[in-house]
Amino acid sequence: MVYEIALLPVHKEHIEPFRRAFADVEPLLKRAKGYGGHLLAQGIETPQVFNLIVRWRSLEDHTPGFEASEDHRVFMMGLEEYFSEEPQVYHIEGAAFTTGEQDDTWADWWHGE
Repeated sequence: MVYEIALLPVHKEHIEPFRRAFADVEPLLKRAKGYGGHLLAQGIETPQVFNLIVRWRSLEDHTPGFEASEDHRVFMMGLEEYFSEEPQVYHIEGAAFTTGEQDDTWADWWHGE
């Protein structure tokens, strides 16, 4: 499993129109071969930067797959006017997030004990 992480810098005055535009092009992403889900999250410290995390079955499904497609071209055309600069994209390998009980040592440190 591969995660695409895209940092999407948006003009401050265009944040709400960007959200609407993303909702309009989102179906193009969802129907891509190898797509396994995504998260679009606005930064807390930097609210003008959105983080798009997409789970792909393989790197090839994203690039060249989706990136070389007409759907990707239309997806980007629907968003590019809102970007304040070029998005940064990188990939990581890994499985799903783990859940469960926290390690006691970590919890003690975190709570200052």
